[in-house]
Amino acid sequence: MTAGIPSSRIDTSKPHPARVYDWLLGGKDNYPVDQEVAEKLPAEARANAARNRAFMHRASAWLARQGVEQFLDIGTGIPTSPNLHQVVQAVTPGARVVYADNDPIVLRHAEALLVSRPEGATDYIHADVRRPDEILERAARILDFGRPVALSLIALMHFLPDEQDPYGITRTLVEALPAGSWLVLSHGTADQHPELKQETESAYRKGAIALRMRTREEVEPFFEGLELVRPGLVTASEWYREEPAPVQERSGFYVGVARVP
Repeated sequence: MTAGIPSSRIDTSKPHPARVYDWLLGGKDNYPVDQEVAEKLPAEARANAARNRAFMHRASAWLARQGVEQFLDIGTGIPTSPNLHQVVQAVTPGARVVYADNDPIVLRHAEALLVSRPEGATDYIHADVRRPDEILERAARILDFGRPVALSLIALMHFLPDEQDPYGITRTLVEALPAGSWLVLSHGTADQHPELKQETESAYRKGAIALRMRTREEVEPFFEGLELVRPGLVTASEWYREEPAPVQERSGFYVGVARVP
C-alpha cells in the first residue's frame, strides 16, 4: 500500500490542474486557489469535463470487454467514482490497474484508489509524466509488460507545452508497450469553442498553469504509428462503440483509442 504523506507537502498557494478538474467535476478536494482558476473558466468548461469523463468510462469499459486486463492511467486526478478500476473490474474482476499522478493530494487519496476487487490489483505511483521511464519501471512491479496494456492519457497532454516534448513522452510510453496494447487519449482543444479560447487560456495563465490546447491536426501525431479504431479521432461526445450514441454536443476535447500493432 502507498503510505500517506504530510499535508505540508501539498502547496495550497498554487493551483494544480488535477484539483481544478476536480472542481469542474463537482468534487470537493480542491482549494481556494484552484477554485479561483476554475471560476474564471467559461461556463462550458464543466460540461466539457463531464463529457471527457464519460468518454473515459465508455472507452475503458469497451477495452475491458475486448479482453484487456491491464491498465496504466497517467494523470489520474483526484478519485471520482466510478474511477477507472471500478469501470474495468466491473467487466473483468481480475483486471490490474496502476494509477500515476504528480499532485500530492492524489497520493493522500491513494487508499481510496487502492480498493480493488479481490481478484484484481490496484496500485498508485506518485510520479510525473515528464519522467516516463520512472513510471514504466515502477508500473512493471504490478503490470506484466509482456502482455497487452491499455495506456490512458486523459486530459493530460494539453498541460505540457511544446518545449516539454509531449509527443516524445507519449512515444516513450507507447514504445514500452507490447503489440496488442492500446492508447486511450483525450486532449483539450478550442476547435469547437473558438470564442472561448482566450478566456480559457487567460484563466490558466493567471493561475500560472501551462496550457497548450491543440487543433485536430496537432493531436493526430500522438497516435502516429498506431491503429485508430472507429470512429477515429473525434470529439468526446462523438466517441462510442457498443453503447447508444451519446448526445452530439460541442466538446472541448479530441479523443481517440488506438491499438499498438
